[in-house]
Amino acid sequence: MNRPRSFACLFTSVLLAVSCHAADDLKKIAADLDGYRYEFPCKDPMPENPKPGADGISARMTADPATNDKFTDVKKFGGEAGKKYKVTLRVRGVVEPMMYKDGQQVGERFYIGGAPNNGTYNIYQLTVSSPASHFFFNRDDKVGHRIFTIDYTGTIEIEGGATLTLHGDGQNGRMITNFDKLVVPEIAPAPQPYNGQFIQLNVVDVVEVK
Repeated sequence: MNRPRSFACLFTSVLLAVSCHAADDLKKIAADLDGYRYEFPCKDPMPENPKPGADGISARMTADPATNDKFTDVKKFGGEAGKKYKVTLRVRGVVEPMMYKDGQQVGERFYIGGAPNNGTYNIYQLTVSSPASHFFFNRDDKVGHRIFTIDYTGTIEIEGGATLTLHGDGQNGRMITNFDKLVVPEIAPAPQPYNGQFIQLNVVDVVEVK
């Protein structure tokens, strides 16, 4: 014989449902950021047996220094103007190392503020118009002919209606290839390796700052 659920259980279930719905609604205000990809594809096909430490020509290379091996995408954050939100991003990809300075290191790879500290390796940057801030995603203590996967979370603050500028800069038209054929599970083109470098951002959580 089935027992009817108590009022307390029903009330708890309703609260959980409402809470989950509210959380999903908040995540929607970061929809333009969720799933964004920085991509630096290689110009040439990936060889069957890549040479360890190999570099290659970026498919973004141009003859114009103003556009050579760089790109910028501008997105809009939702929410209400005047309100601030804490946005937790999951950062995954295959990247080469880059050094940054005069900012704040958080964890191994995330870097808040500051500036690039090398003139040849790839830069992955997110700039928020309000509160004015910027972030880098592939921090390392030193540069070199290395490639590695990243998978971490970082939390940033964004005001409702802020402009988000996502900028990638390979600096010299060349890149460290994915010579180890590294794959990030569950991120395209998995199970195949990406022919080049990339970072994908996914929004894990959005919370209004009280």
